Amino acid sequence: MDAIGVIPARYASTRFEGKVLADLGGKPVIQHVYERAKQAKMLDDLVVACDDGRVKDAVLKFGGKAILTSPDQPTGTDRLTEVVNPIDVKVVVNIQGDEPFVQPTMIDQIVLALLNNNLRMGMATVIKRIEDEKELYDPNVVKVITDKDGCAIYFSRNFIPFVRDRKPGTPILEAHTFYKHIGLYGYTKDFLFTFKNLPKSKLEEAEKLEQLRALEHGYKIKTIITKFDTVGIDTPEDLERARALLDK
Repeated sequence: MDAIGVIPARYASTRFEGKVLADLGGKPVIQHVYERAKQAKMLDDLVVACDDGRVKDAVLKFGGKAILTSPDQPTGTDRLTEVVNPIDVKVVVNIQGDEPFVQPTMIDQIVLALLNNNLRMGMATVIKRIEDEKELYDPNVVKVITDKDGCAIYFSRNFIPFVRDRKPGTPILEAHTFYKHIGLYGYTKDFLFTFKNLPKSKLEEAEKLEQLRALEHGYKIKTIITKFDTVGIDTPEDLERARALLDK
């Protein structure tokens, strides 16, 4: 296969247990994620990697494919590697199980970026221009800066870069173009296992951002700009925001 999509779906979430099974417009959150990802044209297969039988049962009930992974896996990336280890595939896309508004085109763009690069670059992700100033100061919105080739230089929970010469009274979003990170990753299968075996980095520990491990060890991450926004569900309040957006 050229590409497989894997949706790590953890029931035992610390901040919002069972969020992937929470009702959103008459469907569990994980069903929205699965049905949107299923529309991607570049995926040869799609599977949910879950840590709880309740999640697996819910996925099978709506006709999806699910694999029960070891409950001892510490991260979604570890569940990813457990699923794809026996599969002959070039590209693996990590699709967050709590992103019910993920766009299929984002997934296709990640796969194409890695395949068209002849697999020389091992990792790709999605970013979006920030249009709401509040997001600059929200530590839950991860900011990113890139080089001239669109490869990530750094990710931070703080806003970056600092615009030193901004004129007084000039809105910050007019003084510079800022980007936020959309938590959708693609890897070559080879790099996925390389990444998994890298020791945790100091920057990763400081920011609590796993992708910084790749950068600190000298690997490049290709970024793809999207016009679409998403709503990650980390708290019950996020779920209410998602419900309001779905109603629109």
